[in-house]
Amino acid sequence: MTETPKRNAIEKALEIMLKFRGSKPSWGIRELSGELGFSPATVQRILQTLKSYDFIRQDPKTRQYYIGNVFYRFLESLNNTNNLTGTGRRFMENVAQETRETVHLNIIEGSLRICIDVIESPKVLKAGMPIGNHSPLYAGASAKCLLAFSSPEFRKEYFKTAQISPLTGNTIVDRKQLTEELARIRRQGYAASLGERTPGLGSLSAPVFDYRGEILASLSLAIPEIRITRQDYLANCTKILTREAKEFSKAMGLDTSGT
Repeated sequence: MTETPKRNAIEKALEIMLKFRGSKPSWGIRELSGELGFSPATVQRILQTLKSYDFIRQDPKTRQYYIGNVFYRFLESLNNTNNLTGTGRRFMENVAQETRETVHLNIIEGSLRICIDVIESPKVLKAGMPIGNHSPLYAGASAKCLLAFSSPEFRKEYFKTAQISPLTGNTIVDRKQLTEELARIRRQGYAASLGERTPGLGSLSAPVFDYRGEILASLSLAIPEIRITRQDYLANCTKILTREAKEFSKAMGLDTSGT
């Protein structure tokens, strides 16, 4: 029979703190005691210590405990050290090293997709994507990925005002067909396109999420048509890209333990 490792006071305090994440923001002493298997006296002692440092606060009426205001003091430091391009660079480099294709990072700005970072392919025949390049959200994998994983409210507002016109003969301009395409992207977890913005060039894109599960960016590959149309090559690039996008999301705070 395997014994459960004995936790020290710091480990117990951390386990208590982690319970305040997610869908249940408040806890009582006996709730936490039953949830974690700690004695009520231990839970109360740790909560009082955390409360004295503002890590935990208590509602005087309900006696329930909540996350403390001290965490507001960490936000500026967190934002400075956990920015998209800084954090994402190592994941972009991993994709670039394994695929040797052009890797780019994109965000939504207004109603457009904007490229904010890129690593160019070393190959002679390659697809380019300069920083600052932009396109409408309905055309190309990197744009459609951002639109597909945006909130339903954002998509609804977008379609109210978007003027959808073809950039090439492959651009999806029918709204019903585009809506179905976005749903398919959400189901499979990534987007792919060929010649929707530029003839002869294809793209793969996977979403990057924040700690709330909201879209932050799309991590993308730009690939010439001659290579992206090979099914084995496409499958391998998709595997690498989606893996690194998931790790990128974890680095941005997303809890992927349940996936």
